[in-house]
Amino acid sequence: MYALVLYESMFGNTQQVARSIADGLAAVMRVETMEIGAAPSTVPEDVDLLVVGGPTHAFSMTRPSTRESAAQQAREPLVSRGVGLREWLDNARFASSHLAAAAFDTRVRRAPGSAARAARRRLRRHGVRVSAPAESFFVTGTLGPLADGELDRARRWGEHLAALLATPA
Repeated sequence: MYALVLYESMFGNTQQVARSIADGLAAVMRVETMEIGAAPSTVPEDVDLLVVGGPTHAFSMTRPSTRESAAQQAREPLVSRGVGLREWLDNARFASSHLAAAAFDTRVRRAPGSAARAARRRLRRHGVRVSAPAESFFVTGTLGPLADGELDRARRWGEHLAALLATPA
C-alpha cells in the first residue's frame, strides 16, 4: 500500500504536521510526503491513500491574497511559495477509482473556519472517497509554533488513517 501526503505550509507548522502524519502511516505502508507545489497534477494510480493539508487562512484554504499577507508577516521565506492547496485541488486529476483520501489543516484553536473541511468538500466533488473526518492541528499564534502535543497527535492520526485503510469496509 502506498500513501501520498501533500501539504501547503507558510511558516513550517503544516509541513511538520504532514511529516508526523507520514510517520504514523509509515508503520503500515510506503509513504511519500510532498510540498503541494511539487505535487503531480494527476494522482498516480498506485496511490491508495491521499492525505492533503494546509493552513487555515480567512476561514478556509489559502488564496493568493492570503499567501501574500503571510509573506509580509514571515520572518523567513515561506515554505510554500507557489500554487496553494485550493488551486491544486481545483485542477487535480485522480487516476484511481479505489483512492481513499483525508484532509487536515493547521489553525489557531478559537479561529473560525477550516481549510481541511473545505479541502474535504473539494475531494468529494472530484468523486474521491473521503475516509475520515477533517482534522485540525493547532498553532499558538499566526506564525506558530504548534501547540504542545500536536506532532504526537498528528502521528497518531496517521496511524488511525492507516488502520482505517487496512480494515475492509
